[in-house]
Amino acid sequence: MKPEPWRPPPRAGLNASRVRADTGYAHVLGFLHARFPHIQGWRERLCAGDVLDALGHPVGPDTACPPGTLLWYWRRPSQPEAPVPFELTLLHRCERLVVVDKPPFLAVSPVGRHVQETVLVRLQQQLGLQDLTPLHRLDRDTAGVLAFCVQPAHRDAYQALWRERRVCKVYEAIAPWREDLPLPFTARHRLVEPKDARFHQLQVVAGEPNAETLVERVQELDPATVPGAAAGQRLALYRLTPHTGRKHQLRAQLAALGLPIVNDRIYPVLQPEGPDDYGRPLMLLARSLAFVDPLNGCERRFQSRQRLAEPNTSG
Repeated sequence: MKPEPWRPPPRAGLNASRVRADTGYAHVLGFLHARFPHIQGWRERLCAGDVLDALGHPVGPDTACPPGTLLWYWRRPSQPEAPVPFELTLLHRCERLVVVDKPPFLAVSPVGRHVQETVLVRLQQQLGLQDLTPLHRLDRDTAGVLAFCVQPAHRDAYQALWRERRVCKVYEAIAPWREDLPLPFTARHRLVEPKDARFHQLQVVAGEPNAETLVERVQELDPATVPGAAAGQRLALYRLTPHTGRKHQLRAQLAALGLPIVNDRIYPVLQPEGPDDYGRPLMLLARSLAFVDPLNGCERRFQSRQRLAEPNTSG
């Protein structure tokens, strides 16, 4: 088995990122400014020893940068991150897998302005498992079951489950009640991501479907039990079983059916970006994951302990 390439240890729970110079530059500082023109403070990082070469040696601003130069660095948030006031719940931990119940508003891994306030960084800090890798993705707004691989040697075996659609995923969502929609119903749409969009809001277009989800209505809900719901709005709890796994699939498909998920800030209309309203989480929950473990043949099933709405105890 080919050994894993060397990489620096995490700092403050954050894995190092790497970048390689395709062409030559007079010095490292010039390359970093050209490669990341939107990032400030490279000279400060270089002088502090926070950028390393392929062997782990700190490089300075004036270090030569011939073609093929490999550099390691640690991402920094563009502005201080507000702490997400929700905790992770550990559902399972063994030598191969870590499974958590993810709260809403917490990104899975560092991306964009979310660096420290992510599931991956929190787990690395809490469990001391620096090689953790997410096996699938949940939107930052989506809560529920999320699985990680512990050891690099096992990643491909587990990630193949998702690539080959051998994972049974079940979600729950709260959305408007539609009397005229016969359920259960298998939604089939073609979703595309506009290349010129500032935020990639998927759109439903004509053509061969590339997204398929079984939609079932579980029960009607009292809007008073649903955070963020409008008074008097007729709502239902839906069970969603996706057969494909495209970005924003469930959110885009339900919106296309006239069933926009309660508190969705993206579908059907993209809302202006603003501070998180923790009292109005997206009413979408990854309820369960089930698959046959590729390493030992055991059936595995993980269930979220969260609830989208409080039980109605009136009457």
